[in-house]
Formats: sequence, C-alpha cells, structure tokens
Amino acid sequence: MAKQNEYVKEVTLTRTFDAPRERVWKAWTEAQLVAQWWGPHGFTAPVCEVDARPGGAILIHMSGFGMLAPMKGVFTEVVEFERLVFTNNAYMQVPPVTPLIEGITTVTFEDLGGKTRLTVHNGILKASPAAAQALEGMEPGWTQQLEKLADFLK
Repeated sequence: MAKQNEYVKEVTLTRTFDAPRERVWKAWTEAQLVAQWWGPHGFTAPVCEVDARPGGAILIHMSGFGMLAPMKGVFTEVVEFERLVFTNNAYMQVPPVTPLIEGITTVTFEDLGGKTRLTVHNGILKASPAAAQALEGMEPGWTQQLEKLADFLK
C-alpha cells in the first residue's frame, strides 16, 4: 500500500451507521446490495460485480447525468467484518482501456454494539490531466455515496 505522501489526492471520511457491522459489511461485499447504493446522488450502478476476496475483482459502472463512469479494481486485503482494501481505477470508456485515475480504497468497519463506525480512505496514486474535475468531486461524491448507504441501511 502506498504511503500517505505518495498520493496525488486523498479523502478520508468516517460515518456511524445505525446498523450492525455484519449488515454494513454485506452492503459492501454483496454485488446485488452494492448496486443499490453505490455512486453519488443521481447515479446508479447498472453494472456491479464484487468478488470480495484477496485477488477478487470489483467492477462498477456508474451511470448518471448522461455519462457512464466505469471503475474496476482488485481486492488486495479482505478481513471479514473488519477491513477491505481494493484498487480503484476509473475510466472514461467501456470497455476500460487506459485509466483516468488509479487509486486505493481502504474501508474499515468498527463494531459499536449494534451500530457501525465506517471509515473510508480513498488515495489517488496517479491521475491524468483529464481527471481534474473528478478529483475535485471526490470528497462530495464519497459523502453523497455514504448518505445513500445510510438510506439503504435504514
């Protein structure tokens, strides 16, 4: 995993959900559940594949506002109910060819006795000049995505 100073940009968000850790974990690791909340407001995930095991793939196509934003990666660490680490490469086209952004996402799940404290760290390792707008929207996008997750978990 990259050291903090190697990131082009990074965002860390922490949120407490009124749901047990096992339920929040499933919302992140079962494709049919991820597809119901992934992406900022106004986006859906019509393609969603999640193989949450070390070496397993993640592929999500976010769709909204007349655009398609594919993301693919590989899980590098999976500690059940505790931690997910996956690469996340964003693309401008389908099928994905050259990454617009290359990053690493780390998600930790802390049991708070029926509630869950979730921390998401997204670190960008490389970004093309065309990714400037996407990088600007990283924090609001993740914030909205976690809002959608909270609604989904209700």
